[in-house]
Amino acid sequence: MFIHKSIVVLPLLLMACAVLAEDKKTACSCQNLPSRFAASIQTEQHPGMVEIPAGTFSMGGDNDQAKRDEFPKHEVSISAFWMDSTEVTNAEFQRFVKATGYITTAEKKPDWELLKQQLPPNTPKPDESKLVAASLVFTPPDHAVPLDNAAQWWSWTPGADWQHPRGPKSDINELSNHPVVHVSWDDAKAYCEWADKRLPTEAEWEWAARGGLNNKVYPWGDEPIDEGDVKANTWQGEFPYQNTLRDKYYYTAPVKSFAPNNYGLYDMSGNVWEWVSDWYGADYYERISKTTALDPQGPESSYDPAEPTMPKKILRGGSYLCNEVYCTGYRVAARMKTSADTSMEHVGFRCAENKGVRP
Repeated sequence: MFIHKSIVVLPLLLMACAVLAEDKKTACSCQNLPSRFAASIQTEQHPGMVEIPAGTFSMGGDNDQAKRDEFPKHEVSISAFWMDSTEVTNAEFQRFVKATGYITTAEKKPDWELLKQQLPPNTPKPDESKLVAASLVFTPPDHAVPLDNAAQWWSWTPGADWQHPRGPKSDINELSNHPVVHVSWDDAKAYCEWADKRLPTEAEWEWAARGGLNNKVYPWGDEPIDEGDVKANTWQGEFPYQNTLRDKYYYTAPVKSFAPNNYGLYDMSGNVWEWVSDWYGADYYERISKTTALDPQGPESSYDPAEPTMPKKILRGGSYLCNEVYCTGYRVAARMKTSADTSMEHVGFRCAENKGVRP
């Protein structure tokens, strides 16, 4: 389970992981170059993007850290497409906002009539002081805490948004090349449409993240994330109170700070969680596993038995808050789910584009 914006009306959702998790595999997250694989080239028609080749792969969990909804592993065929080589940056998102006047979800007062449709029946309306423009900001404790209550390190912060990632007194003046954060699925979709692109499907995202490597745990292979060279922007040390900063970044890192995968894609592990287009369906992998799926688009609607009233979208890739003891979201098969209006300090996105667009 991921943390939902409805923290403003139902703080107990932040503790739901402890109730719903039957074991560590269901714990909520963040709260989860060989020469033969030459990186795809960029073109003038697709600046900042790389061409991802067509292919067939086994989609789903690769090791014992995989959660139940990463199974069964199943065959998927993907057509060639284009994908942003990096997560969308603050500078890029700022150009979009200046061109369109777009206002993000986090900058708007929550609509109680819409919000209550995602909550259990008879949930009481919160005080008006809570229904304000806000987003979830990482506020770590200074000591060890049980990892079954994410409210201990997330705060609903009025004035937090993409321009003020740490709250109203912060800014992005020195973060132009960092990934934009505090964007909802709706915000990400709006940006992609403005850029004549789209969000990648979940299957496209995993195929691209694997970079041509078959049945490997991470975009770089199987070497554990904390062994060898630093591979991604993740949490090193004791989560959520002590970060050793082996990767040098406590929050987001500038895009391209770490080596790309074999397709030339950066930060497919860590940095920020990335929205994909698909609805979340707990049994979707099972339903499409009988034959080789061609360019699957996800279920037509969302259903999560843990929170049946809340439609959810999927995020991929993990973030700077993921580590081995709490969230292994940087695994290529790892999935997270939350409502489309959720925004957080470690959630961003990248775009995709169909092959043949802009001839």
